[in-house]
Amino acid sequence: MLKVENLFSYYGRIEAIHGISFEVNDGEIVALIGSNGAGKTTILNSISGHITTKGSIRYNDLELTSMKPEKIARSGIIQVPEGRHVFPGLTVEQNLAIGTTAKTGLRLKRGNIGEDIERIYELFPRLKERSKQLAWSMSGGEQQMLVIGRALMGNPKLLLLDEPSMGLAPLVIDEVFEKIAGINQAGTTVLLVEQNATRALQVSNRTYIIEHGRITHSGFSSELVNDERVISAYIGKKQVSQD
Repeated sequence: MLKVENLFSYYGRIEAIHGISFEVNDGEIVALIGSNGAGKTTILNSISGHITTKGSIRYNDLELTSMKPEKIARSGIIQVPEGRHVFPGLTVEQNLAIGTTAKTGLRLKRGNIGEDIERIYELFPRLKERSKQLAWSMSGGEQQMLVIGRALMGNPKLLLLDEPSMGLAPLVIDEVFEKIAGINQAGTTVLLVEQNATRALQVSNRTYIIEHGRITHSGFSSELVNDERVISAYIGKKQVSQD
């Protein structure tokens, strides 16, 4: 579905990604893990068309490097940025509806918007309970569910998730990752950026490890979770910090 080849990404004159290549197959969850500042978010922003790049980013038959962000979104790639960017003065239901408006052009199929909102409520029942509640008054976990639900209202084929567990309590993290697995099982391919290496390896099919803008390791997540280098650098460090 997605093939990135020899990608270089820039913030002004600063080169942040140094010639990486990777791919995401249809139906997979692929994780990108690494330390702060490794370049994980930059990779997602490169795919979404938000920063300057060189190289090739192919999505099915489309070359994305020359496309504007809104056209990339219309093609079926929608990004959920880190930080839970809800519209605080709007209700839950209004936030969801924004993901389908004709002005944004993100909706990828015709149909009843109300039915799609109900579909999101089935996935996230807590959002239905709070449908008339203002987004700012919700917990961090509920806001995270809302921004994921809002992205799904655009019916993406490839969902880019940036640090969905950031700032959440352990029990809420469990629920969020359970929903990510369910979204994938329902047919949406996922590219996941996540600092919580343990969770990322548990939920994903394959993983790429990013350090200083380069891929240092890659493989099946079920194998990497037992790799001593990965355990020492990421899993062990995360476990110590949680203790």
